[in-house]
Amino acid sequence: MNPATVARLRDVAPILTLILVILIVGIGSKGFLTPETLLVLAADTSTLFIMAAGITFVILLGGIDLSVQSVASMTSVVMAILLPSMGFAAFPAAIAVGACLGLINGLAFTQLKVPSFISSLAVGGIATALALAFSGTRSIPISEDLRADYLGWITGRMLGIPAEIWLGGIVLAICLFLERYTLFGRWSLAVGAGEPAAIASGVPVGKVKLLACILSATFAAFSGLVLGGRLVAGSATLANEFLLPAVAAVVVGGTALTGGVGSVWRTLIGALIVSVVRVGMTFLGVDVFAQQIVLGVVLIAAVWITIDRAKIPIVK
Repeated sequence: MNPATVARLRDVAPILTLILVILIVGIGSKGFLTPETLLVLAADTSTLFIMAAGITFVILLGGIDLSVQSVASMTSVVMAILLPSMGFAAFPAAIAVGACLGLINGLAFTQLKVPSFISSLAVGGIATALALAFSGTRSIPISEDLRADYLGWITGRMLGIPAEIWLGGIVLAICLFLERYTLFGRWSLAVGAGEPAAIASGVPVGKVKLLACILSATFAAFSGLVLGGRLVAGSATLANEFLLPAVAAVVVGGTALTGGVGSVWRTLIGALIVSVVRVGMTFLGVDVFAQQIVLGVVLIAAVWITIDRAKIPIVK
């Protein structure tokens, strides 16, 4: 099979996989393909996609961000604490705190030359520690009055569609604009495809990496707001189960961990696949622990398919 055909198959594989998974679950469970169930599925996918969209920019560079779940949890705590006194201003304030952690991660990555795996892991630890300190190691509930006054943009509906779906659509539009119509988007692909060549071409690699880390943390923080608004609480462990699904969504969608290949559109498809697999297994009565096993196997298979072995002839 020639390389062009292989590349084409890799492009369409995520969409074919999504269709196949939907058909399997739909045949196995008649209640799955109802409009209300699909709306709930799309709303759940939106929160996952918002987090995964940010990680996409880091993975496009050939890096990784393991801090996103901790940043999201910490942001939910900051929002819950500030909401009674600051009202709507609590939301941008919480996102700003998350973006600052992304800045720290980016500076460690670019200025201190710490690998993204280690720098993001360390920043995730910092975010968790801050969340525990801010919350006093407890969950911080949001009162019904505050929910009614300030969280309608997360928990409400517009034209019969849950607000989370609209928010996911806004994030998709922003990310596509950054990816397709800005120098940052083009530079990200160039750095991921070959950093030495990008440097030789005059691409400011350090700035691109720094901005990618900030964007990843910012979108993680936004996902924390959405998740906190949905659950009406802030907690240091609120997003603890999101890291594996978020990374899986990026990779299953066809963005290679080695960088240079991928897009936010692919991440959306990957997020839908992950959500259908998770929700579908629940509909089919699969044990929750077995679900994590399946998700892990799917992630390994996706990396095996998408990885560019020309960039890493020796896997360590």
